[in-house]
Amino acid sequence: MSAPHLAPLDRTAAVAAIESAAAAYRNWGRWGDDDVLGTLNFVDDAKRLQAAGLVRRGATFSLSQAFDSHGPQNGWRRRTNPVHTMLDTGVDAALGSQGFPHGIGGADDVVFMPLQASTQWDGLGHIFDRGLAWNGRRAQDVVTSEGDLVTGIETTRDRFVSRGVLLDVGAVLGAGLGTGDELPDGFAITPEHLDLTIEAQGATADVGRGDIVLVRTGRLARARREGWNGYAGGPSAGLSFTSAGWLHSREIAAIATDTWGFEVRPNEFDDAFQPLHQIAIPNMGLFVGELWDLDELARDCHADGRWDFFLAAAPIQVTGAVGAPVNPLAVK
Repeated sequence: MSAPHLAPLDRTAAVAAIESAAAAYRNWGRWGDDDVLGTLNFVDDAKRLQAAGLVRRGATFSLSQAFDSHGPQNGWRRRTNPVHTMLDTGVDAALGSQGFPHGIGGADDVVFMPLQASTQWDGLGHIFDRGLAWNGRRAQDVVTSEGDLVTGIETTRDRFVSRGVLLDVGAVLGAGLGTGDELPDGFAITPEHLDLTIEAQGATADVGRGDIVLVRTGRLARARREGWNGYAGGPSAGLSFTSAGWLHSREIAAIATDTWGFEVRPNEFDDAFQPLHQIAIPNMGLFVGELWDLDELARDCHADGRWDFFLAAAPIQVTGAVGAPVNPLAVK
């Protein structure tokens, strides 16, 4: 399946490129004026049955990074790593200070964190385009101080179950770049790179309607080896702005990467911030996952030669949230 491509990027023309892409790939009204699910509408019962049929061995892989104080966040825009503390402990139980009868004791704990501190989904209320949210709604009518009143992440609580497809772009292209199975910082993954990866991996890597696509760049693997070093917000390989047409034409349900920002960093325009987000979320209604751990799954896919699997990735149902933590499970 070929995707319409934008004209070659002019680094000085961010506004024109964003306006053109928004008009070309906008899904507003496609599923009705009241829609809150965007591209998750591509996942139906038949798609979930297809995904269930991909389970052959029962091998299960968690695609989540840890949620702890050692995570990648550096405080940008008040994003910090999770703070986990105990409310009751075994020490309290041993001291008999909990006030419970007949020797029973217990432990309890609490976590304080930004909802996008680690592995997460961006909800449809996370990004706006020139004051408008998904489906053309005014941003101020969608997200207020009370949260996302329309497209809160809870609307997706039972929707992220589908066929998952891993595209290990880092491994396919990294060898030719002299970077092993990782892409260098600033590498922009174009539609041609995605198609080349699918061709190299074979038929089970083909991407179509309702799939959840996972793109491995190798950036997390390098962070594990060398330290975070700007992993959260710094330079990274990622999707090119020119991939917008590919994402739209494939009719995927969602896409997730092993990077902080999904798209290439620095961005491809001199004066822009996350322009592909600006097209994907409020205009396409496409759900974006970030900070996913794809390394163990990639090793298994290379070993068995199969790149698709059953994927369940429900977010925590935080009412009104514009993003939420997730522990995605891939089953092969």
